[in-house]
Parts: sequence; structure tokens; C-alpha cells
Amino acid sequence: MNTLSGLDASFLYLETPEMPMHVGSFCLYELPEGFKGSLHKALKAHIAQRLHLATIFNHKLGFMPLDLGHPMWVEVDDVDLEFHVRQVKRKSLTVRQAEAVCAELHAQLMDRDHPLWEFHVFERIKRPDGSLCAGVYSKVHHAALDGKAGTALTQAIMDMQATPRDVPPATPSPDKSSQHAPNMGQMIGAVFSNSLAQYVSLIKAIPQAARALGSTVVKQSFSGSGASKKPKSPLRLAPMTDFNVAVTRERSFGTVSLPFVDCRAMAKAVGGSFNDIVLWICATALRTYLAQHGGIPKKSLLAAMPISLRAEGNQELNTQASMTVVELGTQFTDPMKRLRAIMASTGKVKTAMVDLKGVLPTDYPSLLAPWIVGGIAKAAFKAYSATGLSHRLPMLANLVISNVPGPQVPLYMAGARMLTNHPMSIVIHGVALNITIQTYAGSVDFGVIADKQALAQVHELTDALTRAFAEGRSLMVEAPAGPRKKRSARQNAVQAASAVTKAT
Repeated sequence: MNTLSGLDASFLYLETPEMPMHVGSFCLYELPEGFKGSLHKALKAHIAQRLHLATIFNHKLGFMPLDLGHPMWVEVDDVDLEFHVRQVKRKSLTVRQAEAVCAELHAQLMDRDHPLWEFHVFERIKRPDGSLCAGVYSKVHHAALDGKAGTALTQAIMDMQATPRDVPPATPSPDKSSQHAPNMGQMIGAVFSNSLAQYVSLIKAIPQAARALGSTVVKQSFSGSGASKKPKSPLRLAPMTDFNVAVTRERSFGTVSLPFVDCRAMAKAVGGSFNDIVLWICATALRTYLAQHGGIPKKSLLAAMPISLRAEGNQELNTQASMTVVELGTQFTDPMKRLRAIMASTGKVKTAMVDLKGVLPTDYPSLLAPWIVGGIAKAAFKAYSATGLSHRLPMLANLVISNVPGPQVPLYMAGARMLTNHPMSIVIHGVALNITIQTYAGSVDFGVIADKQALAQVHELTDALTRAFAEGRSLMVEAPAGPRKKRSARQNAVQAASAVTKAT
């Protein structure tokens, strides 16, 4: 049986009408020259030929008797493409109007009686420069895949050229009945055997996990270097902001696209990473936004940042990731001091993940998990939103920032060229803002999703992202590279940032 892992199943247990647990994207497409038909019809025909290339297309959830354990994936005989591939009825929209429609669609729960994926087609979108294109909003439940597995799914439906590649038809299974749901006895037996195996695995992993966690806590509990090291608490709480509230059933969504080559040049100029620059752009934009809405906290904003645990070559369509927290240096007015704070924080994170990556669990015992995990979580969420704790209880992070690497060559779907790929992720109670970045074909595409009450003016933040990029490019691209002595990469990065600060 193809049973969900504990981490994947948790996205089902934690889901509420206020917290849908699916991820998605809003992509703009350039239609082929002379195209006169409907992209909606073309996309349905395109996907119909490729349903067998990714199991997410033709598998739905099967639930254990009495919810005794994690659900499993069950193959369906027929996929209703009219349900899964839909046309947005409004005929002509601007990009911002399309973003508003995507926000409404993203706020809606997915139907668990069907495979957990949807495509919504915009036939006509007017871009800011006056050109016309099409658009597709897609969503897939996070129980089925994460960002890396999403790349594998993309490879199944996208092409490297405008003419779709030939896809061999599915090979008929010699024993179709073996792929359907097992009987009740088999399912209950699987729950107990799976749970026993998980308990044994967890017990064996405890010594190694304890050593790795202890080493990480020690490393994270001191600031400074050498003789100047000072002890500090390894647990940090985020300052209160308007983003740290209980979420509602409404969303706001905005997009930005920046040139990848310039962002990479900024990173090279200061000796940092592309991810450091992305975090700096977000931090700088957040300072601008907060200065106009409630003020900038005296403590640094903290960003939760997903970390992939996927081994090289692993293409399984499940979630293999964890979360860490980085400081954004938003308390610093000096932009380069802000950058140094970010680089120092991401450096500690990289060191910690070397110790923890091999021991962080992505599964847990299945027995009664839907009752225990779902019951406790939903009771906590209800208390958090109904008792006013959302305005008094500090969180571990103010927002989520995720950076997903993508292909640097153009991709095509149903003959249409994908122009941009803006991700749409999840917001939860207490962390009502998520900024996800996808690199694609020379572009850095931002997707900003938030609770509508927490971030009603989403385009003020997207405009601030654009201005932050322009500021960073003017500060960093001409920065001195820093001395090339025998130092670590991190020391060279800090040295380079210091040199820029002195120069500016």
C-alpha cells in the first residue's frame, strides 16, 4: 500500500477552512503565433495524454477504517478532466485582476474525493506593457508533493520546445485489481505494522539525533568569535507585527519578476549567495512596508525558511523538508549592516543543517495519528484565534521565505511558452505572510501570499520589493570584491560586505 508519510499526512490533519494546505502557482504564457483556439481545450487534451507520467494525476486519497492511521493513495479508473482543468469565465483581465482571482481560488479547499490537483485557465490577460498573454493558476495539495517533487511533476507536463514531445501511451497493467484499495483487514494490519516499524526506527535514531541536536544547540548558543564569544539563548521569539495574527478565509496575492543575472551579480559583488540577496531584498522591502504600517520593530524580523532533506536523485512525490529560522536584520537602517546580519545568520543555519540533515524525521507512527495530531492541532488553532492569543503570543517567525531553484531555459505547455512562474504557498495561524521565490529562464519570480486582513495592501509590498532590488543593485554591483587571503568563504563574504559599507 502506498501510505502517506507522517509529514505528508500532517498537511491533511492540520487543514481547516481558514488554513488550506495546498501549494500552487500563477504562470503567464505566450500563445503560439497565429493561435486561434482555446488554451483551456488545448490544455485538457495535452494533459489527457500525460496522466500516466505523474501519479498525482490519477491517484486520490483512501482513508483507513475509523481513521486509525495515515491515509494512502489509491488509483482511480477515470480522471474527470472537466473537473480538474477549468476555464476562468472572465474573458479579459489585467495581471492584478488575475492575481485577485488567484487569491480567491487559493483560499478554497480542495475536494478530497478527487485527485488533489486543479488547473484554472485565463484565456486573455493584459500585461503592464500592453501586450496580451494567457495564464494558468494551478494548485496541488501539499500532502502530495513539495517543491522538489513539484519539479519532477513539471517535467512530466512541460516541454523544452513549442512542439510537444511524443509521449508513449501508458503500458496496461497485467493485474489492474492489485492497484485498487485493499480490504479492511489489510489496511488495519498495515497501520499496526507501519507504526511498529516507525517506533523501532525512532528508538534507533534517538542517540544520533540527540548528539546532533546537542551539538547544534551549543553552536547556536554563543555569539561572537574566539575569546569574545558570549552565551545566549538558543530560542528566539519574533517581534510582534501585523503578520502574526490568526488567519481568515480570505487571501491577498501579488507578484514581482526581477532579472536573475543582476541578483547573481549582487551576490558575487559582496561574496554572498543568491539566497542571501533574496533575503536582503525581502528584508529591505519589509522595512519599507512596516515603516508605513505600524512601525519597524526594534528586534530583527525572523523568517522561517524551508530546508530540503531530499537526497540527490530522489524523485519520490512526497515532502522531504524541514524548517529553520534566519534573522533578516530589519532593525538596521544601514543596508549593508542588514546584509551582514543576514549572511551571519544563514552561515549558522548551513552549519547546523550539516549536523541535522541526516537525522531529522519526516515520518512518525501512524496509529491514531489522525485523531491525535488533528485533534490537538485544531483545538490549539481554535484557542489561538478565539481567545485573543493571536495578538499577545509571540511566534518563532514573522513570515516564511522560501527560495526554489528552477530551470534557466524556457519551458512550454500545450505549445504555449511559459513567461513567468510565480509560486503560491501556505499561510497559517500566527504566520500570515509567505514570500516564495522561483527562479526560471533568467527571471526571479516572487509570489507573495498573505491573509487579506494581515496584508490588505499586498501591492505596496510587491512595489517595495522592486525598489529594494533597485537599491541593492546600485549599492552592490560595483562593490569591491574584498581581499583574497586564506580565509573561509563566510569570512570572505563578511569582509566583502564590510568593504561595501565603508565605500558607501
